[in-house]
Amino acid sequence: MWITVLGVPLLLIVGLALLSASARRPKTLGVQDGRLAPCPDSPNCVSSQTDREESRMEPIPIVDDPSEAHSRLRSVVSAMPRARIITADDNYLHAEFTSALFRFVDDVEFFVDREQRVIHFRSASRVGKSDLGVNRQRIKAIAQAFGR
Repeated sequence: MWITVLGVPLLLIVGLALLSASARRPKTLGVQDGRLAPCPDSPNCVSSQTDREESRMEPIPIVDDPSEAHSRLRSVVSAMPRARIITADDNYLHAEFTSALFRFVDDVEFFVDREQRVIHFRSASRVGKSDLGVNRQRIKAIAQAFGR
């Protein structure tokens, strides 16, 4: 009985850790023709550029100079727990957020659209189906810290 009580949770933990460790950075990241990659058909992604209602969030408005907005965005993301900026150029920022417990990685991208004066984003989990709303909560926190 003790083997079952201790073994099942241990197998679950090991399985989740292996799943996390095997996830690789998607090759579809980046901006193509002014757009970030679409969200998958799973509920673990939010984006300002999707037509899927359950995944859509409004872009972050730019009220000052776009270069200053990009710099402020980079500062906000850098200050967040378990965030690591992977790529940052004039109009694009890609960060990886790693969960504390199982080390799951979420890819979070931002595209500074200077013409529309908004920051588009995509926040997606690399593995699994549900993220329990983590990506949506993260983007809300970033938008709030950004000054929206």
